[in-house]
Amino acid sequence: MEETDAMWGAVLERDQNPDPQFFYAVKTTGVYCRPNCPSRRPKRQNVAYYPTTRHAENEGFRACLRCRPSLKSPKEETASRIASACRVIETAEEEPSLDELAKQSGLSTFHFQRTFKAAMGVSPKAYAKAHRMKRFQDILNSSEASITSAIYDAGYASSSRFYETATRALGMTPKQVRKGGKDVKILFAIGESTLGSVLIASSAKGVCSMLLGDTPEAVLDDLQGRFPAAELIGNDPDYETLIAQVIQFVDNPHYGFKLPLDIQGTAFQQRVWEALRDIPVGTTASYGEIAEKIGAPKSFRAVAQACGANNIAVAIPCHRVVRSDGGLSGYRWGVERKSVILEIERKAG
Repeated sequence: MEETDAMWGAVLERDQNPDPQFFYAVKTTGVYCRPNCPSRRPKRQNVAYYPTTRHAENEGFRACLRCRPSLKSPKEETASRIASACRVIETAEEEPSLDELAKQSGLSTFHFQRTFKAAMGVSPKAYAKAHRMKRFQDILNSSEASITSAIYDAGYASSSRFYETATRALGMTPKQVRKGGKDVKILFAIGESTLGSVLIASSAKGVCSMLLGDTPEAVLDDLQGRFPAAELIGNDPDYETLIAQVIQFVDNPHYGFKLPLDIQGTAFQQRVWEALRDIPVGTTASYGEIAEKIGAPKSFRAVAQACGANNIAVAIPCHRVVRSDGGLSGYRWGVERKSVILEIERKAG
């Protein structure tokens, strides 16, 4: 692996990530370690990096006896157990009980419940509920099965129980899901800002997308890809007046975003997005800090995934989330644009 400043920084700081992204080897000792190894720090010119322990061993390095990189740490073992529990939930025809999941994981019921929520941000029951709804949506989108068949195939015990929460969870009725958003009306408008082309789109509930791109055609294609069967309505005179407010907000974040939002996502994603909106203009937070704030300190990876799933640029400020070393990580609308947004906010502050 080619070294980066972030990787060397992780070695210097003995990064405590329980799931290391690399291992480092010391050429003068023939030993490879985890980034958090307590051993004396090597000289930078003597260090080589490998994505896995196998890669390091294939190059002739042996495992360090202090950090024991070839063995799972307690945190890694816990993460593995939680991952296994998720697979059990996802593949079970009927929702497994909490006791069954705890027994399969080798933990007490109380410890399993607490550990699962800390790692995933939601309880096992909430995770199963979200996965069951996703399974229903996948079945409906990929087959000619009736809505009733899809309900039972997804694991719901009755159709009445499904319909209690379906429309709120899906953002539209099951029939509209079946038709790819057909009959859902979405108003949109496009304008130009310092960040390029900006598109704002709203459903009956509120703003459902705020997209950035290099050209008007690019942001419109993006919207059509997200709502392929919805009725997209442009050039609406009343709605067009909103784009001026959006441009003013994009160019000057202190102006504030005053429009209602239609935030569609899992329970965990919505918690992350709400936490992002609490980050003050002109400041940033790390993925780990957001995970701590929502009460799921081990779920920084899930936080990153929730940022990537955000459809509403700037108003839900995933651009304010950075790596633990302060470096800019990925941004669905481009890292360069992320840098520009942060600079605008710093100057505005």
